[in-house]
Amino acid sequence: MPPRRSEPGRRCGALTAFSALVLLAGGGDAFAQNTGASRELPPVQVSGGDTKPRKKPAVVRRASEPVQSGGRIVVDSTAIQAADAGGIASGVKGPPGMASEITVSGEDINARPFTRPGEALEAVPGLIVTQHSGEGKANQYFLRGYNLDHGTDLAIAVDDVPVNMRTHAHGQGYADLNWLIPETIAAMDVRKGPYFADEGDFASVGSVHIGLIDRTKGLAQVTAGSFGYRRLVGMDSAKVGDGSLLVAGEIGTYNGPWDNPDNVRKLNGLVRYSQGTATDGVSVTGMAYANKWNSTDQVPQRAIARGLLDRFGSEDPSDGGSTNRFALSARIAQSDDVGSWKANAYVVKSQLDLFNNFTYFLGDPVLGDQFRQHDDRLMAGANIARTLNGSFAGLPMQTTIGLQSRHDSIDLALSNNFRRGFVSNVRSDKVGEGSVGVYAENTVRWTDWLRTTVGLRGDYYAADVASLFNSNNSGRADAALGSPKFRLVLGPFNQTEFFLAAGYGMHSNDARGATTTEDPGDPSARLSPSPLLVRTRGAEVGVRSRTVPGLDTSVSLFILDQESEILFSGDAGDTSATRASRRYGFEWTNHYRPRSWIDVDADLAMTHARFRGSDSDQAEVYASLAGYPEAQAGNAPGNYIPNAPAMVASAGITLGEKTGWFGGLRWRYLASSPLTEDNAFRSSATSVFNGRLGYRIDNGWRLQLDVLNVFNTQANQITYAYGSLLKTDTLYALCTSGTAPAAVCQNGVMDTVLHPVEPLTFRVTMVGAF
Repeated sequence: MPPRRSEPGRRCGALTAFSALVLLAGGGDAFAQNTGASRELPPVQVSGGDTKPRKKPAVVRRASEPVQSGGRIVVDSTAIQAADAGGIASGVKGPPGMASEITVSGEDINARPFTRPGEALEAVPGLIVTQHSGEGKANQYFLRGYNLDHGTDLAIAVDDVPVNMRTHAHGQGYADLNWLIPETIAAMDVRKGPYFADEGDFASVGSVHIGLIDRTKGLAQVTAGSFGYRRLVGMDSAKVGDGSLLVAGEIGTYNGPWDNPDNVRKLNGLVRYSQGTATDGVSVTGMAYANKWNSTDQVPQRAIARGLLDRFGSEDPSDGGSTNRFALSARIAQSDDVGSWKANAYVVKSQLDLFNNFTYFLGDPVLGDQFRQHDDRLMAGANIARTLNGSFAGLPMQTTIGLQSRHDSIDLALSNNFRRGFVSNVRSDKVGEGSVGVYAENTVRWTDWLRTTVGLRGDYYAADVASLFNSNNSGRADAALGSPKFRLVLGPFNQTEFFLAAGYGMHSNDARGATTTEDPGDPSARLSPSPLLVRTRGAEVGVRSRTVPGLDTSVSLFILDQESEILFSGDAGDTSATRASRRYGFEWTNHYRPRSWIDVDADLAMTHARFRGSDSDQAEVYASLAGYPEAQAGNAPGNYIPNAPAMVASAGITLGEKTGWFGGLRWRYLASSPLTEDNAFRSSATSVFNGRLGYRIDNGWRLQLDVLNVFNTQANQITYAYGSLLKTDTLYALCTSGTAPAAVCQNGVMDTVLHPVEPLTFRVTMVGAF
C-alpha cells in the first residue's frame, strides 16, 4: 500500500415477529405448493466450457430452458438449483437478487489469458486487477470508482473462507490470492453493493465468492514463457468411500522484465475430500502455500525522464518479501422437509514479511526509507445459516437466519530498514480481534411477477491492542452497527426483470488506529483514535434481459456514500482521515453466445467520484509549501478522489469447440484518473490486449500459446502521485543543508510514480490428461 496524501474510504426494514411466527406455524407446504408457479429469469451464468450440446434425457431441463405457460415464462426451481450448484456442501442458491449479480464458471475463467492468479477476478464485470510490486504481494483492485487498495470494501472468500485480513500490517482488508490455483476454480459468485444481509465486513462495494472443484480427471500441465516464467501444475482425484479425494499442486518461478529480477519461488498445494451434493453433503479442504520474491516497486517519473532509471528499473533493489499460508476448512449442508441449513468452520495460519521503499530518501537522507512490515496471524471462524420455507397469508415465503463469527490473533511489527537490515523500530503490537455477525432475510413472493426481500444485519467487533513500545497506544475498542437491507424484483416481462435495492453496509478499520493516541514516530504528537467500524449506504436500480436469443444483458445504476473515513496507514504506523465521499454511476454488462463455438462479452462501467465538503487542513498544507512549486504542485485542496477511475471497460471473444482449434482475444481498459485531490496530477489511460491460440484433442491433451500485451503497449499497471526525494533532486540538497523549510522537506518533490505493464510476453502451455 503506497503512501498517499489521503486514502478515500470506503432502509429498508426487518423481519417482523408476526411473519416469523406464521412461518414456523405454516411449515413448508404453502411454499412447496407455489414454487411451481413462480416466474423468474434463470440465474445469470457465464460459461465458456462445454460448447458442444450434450444429449440429455427428455425429462431433464436446464435452467436456461424456461417452460412456456400461458405465454409466460415459468422456471423449474429444481433445475435452477442443479445448475447453480457451487460445489458439494455449498448450500441452496436462489435466483439473483440484483441485475449485477452473476455467476461465472471456472471453465470461462480459465479460458481467459491472464498474467497472475488474481487477474482471475477480472471475470467480474467492471473489475480491474493490477499489481504495483512483486508477485507475492496482494493485488490492487478497482471497482465502481474505487481504488480498493489490496481489498478494502471488496469481500473475497474462497470455499467460504474469508480472504480479507483485518488489522493487517500492509493494509486493512489485505486480500492476497497468489495462493489460488486457477484450475481448481469451479465457479465465482459475484454480488455488488451493500444489499445482502449475509455479506458483512468489506462487502460495501462488492463481494466475490469462489467455489472450488470437488473432482477432476488426472491432469499434468507445464508452462514456459518469457522472462523466466515456469509453472508446473498437477491435479487428480480418486473415489474414496462414498466421496472423492482431490489433490492439486503447483510450483512456479518468475523473474519478470525488471532490471532487478523478481526471482519468484512459489510452492502451492491443495487436498480436498468431498461427499454428497450441494444441498446434502460435506467437504474438508486443506491448503498450503509458500512464496519468496524480490520487488520492483513504483518508480518516479522524473528519474525515468532524466535517464537515471529505465521503466523497468528500481530505486531500491533490496525490496521484496516472503509469505506463507496454511488453511484447514470444512463445511456441511443438509436439506429437510421445511428447508435447509449449512455451516462451515475454518482455521488459517499466515505470515508475511514485506520490505518496501516508496519515498526513497524523504525520511532518512542517508540510509533511505525502506521499512519492513511483519504480519503473523492465526485466524479462526465459524458460520451457520438456516433457511425455512413457509407461507404468509397464503403467499410463498422464505426466511434465512444466520450467525457468523471470527477471531484473529495477530503479531504485528513495523521497523525502519536498510537493505533488509534492521535500523530502528516504529511500533510492534499484539492484537486480538473478534467479531460476531447475526442476520435475517425474509423473501415474500407477492405475485408471480413481484418478490421482495427485507433483511437486517447486526455486527459487533471487539479488539484488544497491546503496543509493545508505547503503552499509551494500547487499549480495548469495541463497536456495533446495524444494517437494514431491501431488494425488490419485478418481472419477468418478455424475458426481462427489473431490480431495486437499498441498504447500509460497513467495514472495519485497523484496530490499532482505534486505540492509537500518539504518533509512533513522534510521541509528542497527539492523534485522535479512529472508529472501529465505518458505515456505508447505497442504492441501485437495474434491468436484466434475455429478449435477444443468446444474449444476456444488464444495466445497473448505483450510488454509494461513505461516512468520513479514517484508516490506519500500515506504511507509517498512524492514522489518516478523509472527508465523506459519494460515488454514482452505471454498469452495462453483456454476454452473447450466438453459436456453440462463439462466446462474446463486453462490459462498460462509468463512475463519478468526489469528496464532499471542504478541506481546510489541506489548504493550510498548500500555503506552507509556497515558494517551492515542486513541493506545492498537487497539494491544493480539491474534491477529486485519488485513483478513482471514471471509466472501466473490457471485451473479449472466445472461439472453439471442445476439440480442435480454439482461441480468444481480450481487451481491458482503465481510464485516466485523478491522482491528487486538486486534479493537478492524472494517470494515463491503460489499454491492453491479451490473446490465446491452441489445439486440443478428445483425449484431454492440449497445447496453447498465450500472448500477453499483444501490441507491446507502454502502459502502467498503477500510477500514484505523492512526495518523495531522490539524491539527484535539487530539493534534496536544500533539505540536507537545512536551507528549505521543514514542511517542504517533509513533503518532498511531488511527482507521479508508476509501475509499468509487462511488455510483450509469450507463454506456451502443454496439458496432458490421464
